[in-house]
Amino acid sequence: MATSAIMAEANAAADDAAREARAEVLQRTRADEAADGGEAKISNRTARASTSDKEWHKFVIDVWLTDLNPTEFGVYKRHRNRARSRQFTQDMDIYADVIENGERTGLMGYRKTPWKENTGMDRRLIFKLFTKSMGWKATMDLMIGRSLQLTMGARGLPVTAYSINTDDDDFIIYLERSAFKLPLFPEHFSFFLMRDGKPEYFRLQRAFINVGGDYTLYDQNNNNIGYVDGQITSIAGKWKCGLKTEYADKKLLTVLKLFAGMIIFNRGARGHLWRLWKDVIAGRLQPSLEHQEADLYKNPRRVR
Repeated sequence: MATSAIMAEANAAADDAAREARAEVLQRTRADEAADGGEAKISNRTARASTSDKEWHKFVIDVWLTDLNPTEFGVYKRHRNRARSRQFTQDMDIYADVIENGERTGLMGYRKTPWKENTGMDRRLIFKLFTKSMGWKATMDLMIGRSLQLTMGARGLPVTAYSINTDDDDFIIYLERSAFKLPLFPEHFSFFLMRDGKPEYFRLQRAFINVGGDYTLYDQNNNNIGYVDGQITSIAGKWKCGLKTEYADKKLLTVLKLFAGMIIFNRGARGHLWRLWKDVIAGRLQPSLEHQEADLYKNPRRVR
């Protein structure tokens, strides 16, 4: 009887041990499967991110909060920057970084005197794009004469027009705000590039729901090929931008960088054009052109 009880107790203990061992094996198997699944998910995310990086050429325009930036702070540095590039004028203010792949690849500046000190039609925006070593890459001018003409035609709707001159292109690029703008609808900008003797047209459309300055870039076939994404958490201004890799040549990248750098001034430029229009039609302002802008309108075939 005692032997029988002992055997029963031994069998019960063996069953309990077997159940515990089985539970441990199942738990370990589930953990291994979860780990494998997690690694697979991480691998899939990495693959998707890698694919996305290959599909897009991305960059960031990061605007500084103050003028005390490391690029131009101090008299010695300003003179050194002017020596590196004749395009770095005495009144040039470097205000933004161009960041690609986590590294600074360029700098953006604007001339403070024409924008901060001049008045009337002499008040102009002039942007310049430099390499990180202060080599000049491109200039973007707000053309007051052309802009005021378009604003007159739009009966007071501010229509800004910019000319872009790059370091290696025989053609001037003209970027203009559309005069067709209904209330509460997004603004549009357009421009074209000359490639192999043929024009290619592009359009930038602001987002309907827009806080940080978001735009989508379309080609002439209305394909979405790029974006400008404003970061609302930035105090001064920060725009994450991207171009589809097959479109990301030097010309289009330059235009998109200059456009993103202009956004922080966009509202001020529109207000300036509206005030000029009001003053001209009221007879308070006699139109005139600042001499450097006037030179940009001269006929290149004129007799000199």
